[in-house]
Amino acid sequence: MTAALASASAAAARDQLIVAGYGGSTEKILREKVLPKFEEENNVKVTYVAGNSTDTLAKLQAQKDNQEIDVALIDDGPISRAVSLGFCAPITGVDFSQIYDTAAFPDHKASGLGLIATGLMYNKQVFEENGWTAPTSWNDLKNPKFAGKVVIPPMNNGYGLLTVVMLARMNGGGEGNIEPGFEIIKSDVDKNVLAYEPSPAKMTELFQTGQAVLGVWGSSRVQALAGTGFPVDFVYPAEGAPAVMTAICPVAKASVSPLAQAFVTMMLSKEVQESLADEAGYAPVRKDAVVKNPGLMPYGEAAKKLVVADWDTINRQRDEWNKRWTREVER
Repeated sequence: MTAALASASAAAARDQLIVAGYGGSTEKILREKVLPKFEEENNVKVTYVAGNSTDTLAKLQAQKDNQEIDVALIDDGPISRAVSLGFCAPITGVDFSQIYDTAAFPDHKASGLGLIATGLMYNKQVFEENGWTAPTSWNDLKNPKFAGKVVIPPMNNGYGLLTVVMLARMNGGGEGNIEPGFEIIKSDVDKNVLAYEPSPAKMTELFQTGQAVLGVWGSSRVQALAGTGFPVDFVYPAEGAPAVMTAICPVAKASVSPLAQAFVTMMLSKEVQESLADEAGYAPVRKDAVVKNPGLMPYGEAAKKLVVADWDTINRQRDEWNKRWTREVER
């Protein structure tokens, strides 16, 4: 057998694993540091499908009778819904005594992967040049001096959703009464918004080109952008920064692949947890993980101060909120 034929035969013999997860800096780290090692150790070809959490959940719903995805990496809100809809299988092979209780989902059908704060990011250089003080509050999104220079993800994105929740909480409402949040967005914030942008790449571009100077994003995304040398910083607003937990689950199928369980186990290992902290800005969910440089991530005292959203209440209303957002805000 020639070398070429042997190589082709070996490739054909490899198992396949489809992982759906985040794009941007997380995808880059997984492709460079995690996937090659997993493929080599398990003789498997991993196909990584990048998308935001709502896109991945929509794929799981569309494929519910014949799931193609083996492992899903999505935010805590959407994955809570995925668990309730029966899309996630129980995780095996992980010692959950080493995982913080806050990262646990019912029957271990999912696990938190990393902790992120939702807050404000701003261009330090532009603020200094204009003599502006750094933002401190969600109310800064309403300041007219930022007209046309604010970027917020849309409401079907976790960061956009939690922005509306915080504005509702600050004005007499909350998860159970989102009305004040919608009203503040429509009356005071919308006039400042350049774009309701879901794409991490586009969000980065809008800041790098100077079109946007203030926005809402996650601590890990801002840390990754700051790591490139761009003069951006992250603010934990005085009224509170909502927690976003990235999460992972093996997708429920007639027969869950052992490779899917192995991949989840690897992602929750001390080595990968520390790598995701150091390079992606995810505060670890593993108790024995050590963070050398916490940077902007919610680690230690910062983690204790995070606002925890009521996802059960949110998920019961989220579809209607998204429809309303399309009708009333992002027309």
